[in-house]
Amino acid sequence: MDFLNPRALRWKIAALAAAACCAVAAVVGFLVHDATRERGLRVGTDRTLTRLIAAEREYDRTGKAPADIDVRSRDELPEPLARDLATFAEPEPEPEPETETGAVTESGPPDTGAYATWYDADPPNWFWMWGAVAVADDRFLVVRDDMSTEVRSLQLLDRSIVKSVLAALLFVVPLAALATEPINRRLRHGARTARRIADGDLDARIGTAGRARDEVTEMASAVDDMAAALQRKLENERRFTADVAHELRTPLMGLVTAAGLLPEDDEAAGLVRDRLRALNALVEDLLEISRLDAGAERARLDPVPLGELVADVVRRTGTDTRVGTVDAEVVETDPRRVERIVVNLVTNAHRHGAAPVEVTVTGARITVRDHGPGFPADLLERGPQRFRTGASERGRGHGLGLTVAQGQSEVLGARLTFTNAPGGGAVATLDLTPHASAA
Repeated sequence: MDFLNPRALRWKIAALAAAACCAVAAVVGFLVHDATRERGLRVGTDRTLTRLIAAEREYDRTGKAPADIDVRSRDELPEPLARDLATFAEPEPEPEPETETGAVTESGPPDTGAYATWYDADPPNWFWMWGAVAVADDRFLVVRDDMSTEVRSLQLLDRSIVKSVLAALLFVVPLAALATEPINRRLRHGARTARRIADGDLDARIGTAGRARDEVTEMASAVDDMAAALQRKLENERRFTADVAHELRTPLMGLVTAAGLLPEDDEAAGLVRDRLRALNALVEDLLEISRLDAGAERARLDPVPLGELVADVVRRTGTDTRVGTVDAEVVETDPRRVERIVVNLVTNAHRHGAAPVEVTVTGARITVRDHGPGFPADLLERGPQRFRTGASERGRGHGLGLTVAQGQSEVLGARLTFTNAPGGGAVATLDLTPHASAA
C-alpha cells in the first residue's frame, strides 16, 4: 500500500517537517534551559549574598555569627572560595596623582569587594551555592545554600519541553503527510499517464487540474508538450511509411508483371524475380505495420484447434521444422493473425538462427526455438526494432518480421516474449491464454 510505503514522498516530507520541528525545539529548548539556569544561579547567588550581608552585620554588632552560619579559617574553606577570596585580598595599585592647574587630586580607596560565591554541583543529588566573606584575619563567615529546588524546577522544565516536542511531532507528522496528499495524487496521476503514453496511448495527457501553478504543474505541462511532440512525430513517420509503401506498390506490381514475361530458364531473370519477391514482401510488411500503427487492425475470433493450425502453418512454410504438441487446446483467436505470427517466427528462426528449429504447442502456448546464437541483448531488453536485426551474427534482413509478429500479438490480446535458452538458441513464445498480455 502506497500510504504505508516508507519511501513515499509524503513520509520524506513528513520526516523533513519533523526534523525541522525538532531543530527549532532544540534551539528554543536550549535557550530556555540556559536562561532558566542562569536565572536560578542569580537567584541562588542573591539569596546567599543576602544571608552573608545579614550575618556580617550581626557579627559586627555582636561579635558572633548566627546559628546557621559557619565561621572557618582559610584552610577550612573550599578551594574555589579560598582562591576567590585571595584574589579579592590583593591590593590594587594606587593611581598616580594627577595635577591640573596646580591642584593635586587623590583617588579614593579601592573597592575591595570581599564577598565570594561558588556553585558546587555534583549530580544527581548535590547542588549547593557557597558564599564567604572575611570578617577578621583568617576568619571567614561561610554560607551554604541548597539549590535543589532550582535544579528540580529546571529538570521539570526540560521534561516539559521534551513532552511538548513529542506531542507536537504526533500532530505535525500526520498533518504533514496529509498535507502532501494533493501533491502525491497529482504525481501519481502523472506517473500513470506517462505509463499509458509508454504503452502506446499517445492521446493521454496529464492536464493541469486546479489553479495550482507550482513545479508539479510545470512538469505536467512539460510532459504533455513532450507527448504531443512525440505523437506528431510518430504520426508523421506512420504517414510517411504508409505513403512510401503505397507509392511503391504500383510500380512494384508492374515490375512483377514484367518479370513474369522473362524466360524461366534465364539465370538473370530468376535473380530478378527473387529480388522482386523480397521487395514485395518488404512493401507488404510496411503496409501491415502502417495499419498496425494506425490501430486499424481488428481481430476476428473463432474457435481454433491450436495444434492442428500450427502444424498446418509450419507445413506450408516448406521449411525443415519439427512440430510437437502437448495437450493443445481449442482457442478463441484469429487464425489468420496466428498464422502470420508463426510464419514470421519460423522464418526468422531459419534465417537468423540454426537448425534444428522446433515448434512446440503446449495448451494455448506456441514456442519457436532455434539453436543459433540467440537473440541479441538489445532485442531482449527493448523488444523488436524496425530495420534492425540486432547483431551481425543474426544474419541479414530488414528486421520487420518480428515487429509485425509483435504488433499482431497485441491485436490478438496475446503476449509474445523473446528469450534465450540456457543451452543456446533463441526462444520466442506466443501465449494465447486470455488476458496473457496483461500478465
